[in-house]
Amino acid sequence: MAVRPASVARPAPVAGRPFALGRAVEREGVFSWLMLVPGILFLLAFVAYPFFYGIFLSLQERRVASAGTFVGLANFAALAQDPVFWQVTRNTFVYTILATLVKMVGGLAMALVINQQFRGRNLARAFLLLPFIVPTVLSTVAWMWILDPTFSVINWSLLHSGLVKENFSWLGNKTLAMVSIIGVNTWRGLPFYGITLLAGLQTISPDLYEAAAIDGASVTQRFRHITLPVLKPVLIIVTMFSVIFTFSDFQLPYVLTHGGLPTPPTSSPRTRSTWGCRRASSAWGRRRRSRCCRRWRS
Repeated sequence: MAVRPASVARPAPVAGRPFALGRAVEREGVFSWLMLVPGILFLLAFVAYPFFYGIFLSLQERRVASAGTFVGLANFAALAQDPVFWQVTRNTFVYTILATLVKMVGGLAMALVINQQFRGRNLARAFLLLPFIVPTVLSTVAWMWILDPTFSVINWSLLHSGLVKENFSWLGNKTLAMVSIIGVNTWRGLPFYGITLLAGLQTISPDLYEAAAIDGASVTQRFRHITLPVLKPVLIIVTMFSVIFTFSDFQLPYVLTHGGLPTPPTSSPRTRSTWGCRRASSAWGRRRRSRCCRRWRS
């Protein structure tokens, strides 16, 4: 005699049952959307709207606090003929690419070192976060003194060691200024890379390294076939964030070079963020001066 599984009795739906918010939230689809809505609204308000509004403004000839006139792609055509724009774009890409590569290699090496067992490891990890914790402007002002051509501790060390015979103007020369900015950005961004990659290293089981060592794998082979594949997703994400932060970096280049003051403009280490700020400030200053002149004449 076949035995059938017992059926589960379910309550019959009640006609006109009132809506209950608690039961609706318990549904997986509703709860997921409720969790997504705040983030979506934040992105729409502070990312999507400024992005598309900036595109809208780029198609107009518009002064500050005045109505704009639609000009199409005329602004882009003017930028394409501006040699300073191309020099600034080149500076920005060189700054971003070199700083990101140095931070990637240095951060990976830092993570591998502080992942080892040694005395004072926790204290070393805490000290590594200091460059990332200190306010950018404050640390950049300190670096201005370190790179000062007269009071620079770097120049003093090089002179007293006999490696050079005169002081370097670290922030007054185009090439040295770019090297200095990349160095300071690397110093500040290394903890972000190091700590993030360290978190990825903590997820790798030591058994994998032990099994590979038993099979005769060298240190290089273990790093290539175990460490790098596991760290690849983390490395991609942290590199993406680093590129975004470095490409849009404003405080560090602006404070170190005062917005790229050396003349002519094509010889200055300006980036797109500092150049855009200086152009906007100069346009606003010219507009204020013209208003003052009209008031004075009237």
